[in-house]
Amino acid sequence: MSVDTVSLTGWGRTAPTTAVRFRPRGDEEAAAVVRGRGPRGVIARGLGRSPGDAAQNAGGSVLDLSGLARIGGVDATAGVVRCDAGVSLERLLRVLLPLGWLPPVLPGTGRVTVGGAIASDLPGLDHRRAGSFTRHVSALELLTADGEVRTVLPGTTLFDATAGGLGLTGVVLGATLRLRRVTTGLMAVSTERAGDLDDLLARLTAGGDRLPYASAWVDLMARGRATGRGVLTRGEHATPDMRPAHAERTRLSRRPGAAPGRSLLPGLPPLPGGLLGPAAALCNEVRYRGTPRARTGELRPVPAFFHASDALPDVRPLYGRGGLVRYRFTVGYGQEETLHRVVRRIAARRSPAVRAVLQRFGAADPGLLSFAAPGWSLELDLPAALPGLARFLDGVDEEVAAAGGRVCLAKDSRMRPETAAAMYPRLAEFRELRARLDPTGAFRSDLSRRLGL
Repeated sequence: MSVDTVSLTGWGRTAPTTAVRFRPRGDEEAAAVVRGRGPRGVIARGLGRSPGDAAQNAGGSVLDLSGLARIGGVDATAGVVRCDAGVSLERLLRVLLPLGWLPPVLPGTGRVTVGGAIASDLPGLDHRRAGSFTRHVSALELLTADGEVRTVLPGTTLFDATAGGLGLTGVVLGATLRLRRVTTGLMAVSTERAGDLDDLLARLTAGGDRLPYASAWVDLMARGRATGRGVLTRGEHATPDMRPAHAERTRLSRRPGAAPGRSLLPGLPPLPGGLLGPAAALCNEVRYRGTPRARTGELRPVPAFFHASDALPDVRPLYGRGGLVRYRFTVGYGQEETLHRVVRRIAARRSPAVRAVLQRFGAADPGLLSFAAPGWSLELDLPAALPGLARFLDGVDEEVAAAGGRVCLAKDSRMRPETAAAMYPRLAEFRELRARLDPTGAFRSDLSRRLGL
């Protein structure tokens, strides 16, 4: 097992803190780290894709599980796979798709580990039908505060606390997943433009679940009559009769020239603050105008549909040296006016938001701290160094909380503890369980200390 002292951040590159990082080669080495933890405790970490501080532990230990990445076996008849927590969804997709199966839920990036997907209870593009990730977990192996490994099953309190529990109930070492059957490696995709937010919401609602995968990009810099305009993308798994006659088996390869982690503009310093806004506005205008008003029947490879951003160069340097804040919230159906107010506030502020994703959620997930609930979800990225950003987002938090909504804990980097308590009604139950199972605070993170989880 390798050990080093490192400065770590989330994917957003905000608030770096220093910890001792352990890289175990097996479950027993991971258990030894938990048993020998120091007074600041330990937290598990995967590929570092959490935008905030959920996988940081200032002055304590971080258990890097990215090396525990075995796929133990695939039952291609029953559609079940057992794998280590460090297996990425990207790799799992590459292994399963040629066998006619998919991971049960796919978020917008494949560079998330199975353990991270469980700890965040990640929702995918078809939440209304499939729910979040842990709904499809048959069993998980959890390393608890006493250094023992337990098999935890759905329907138990410990399972519900671990689903979306941000690694604070223990270290997920492995899981058994139920898979989704597919007959081709292609998606049939439809794309359409919407002129404003009302139009976008109407189109998302009118589509129902006929095409189960749906999300929309929102232009948060458009104002006036175009406020909230966007591009809606929907998809379904293509059947063999949809595939062109000349098409061979879909190959799972990344688009050329798109090495992960490479800067979008190598060697170029971040754009000065005064130029970032106009550049973002121009980018959004080009994207909106460059999209057909309506297009149906386009065939795309499965990885290109779900993980298109993974094929692009790293855009984080454009957000400046302070990093980026990813803000994701959800409000219920019937609270559309809250969504409108938030979009108008962002547009009026001229915040340089290039990435903004709108989705519909279905039934709430059983996790005590699971994020997804019936309603609308909006996720956006903003430069952390924007003047007045903290106060602005505090105000948005208040709007969301007043509407009965919530901000996603797994992506948070700045929320106040009283706000989290107001948004998550089962937080007291989660705290009580943690106190009972982990009275010495074995599992801690920068996020857990900041929010009092």
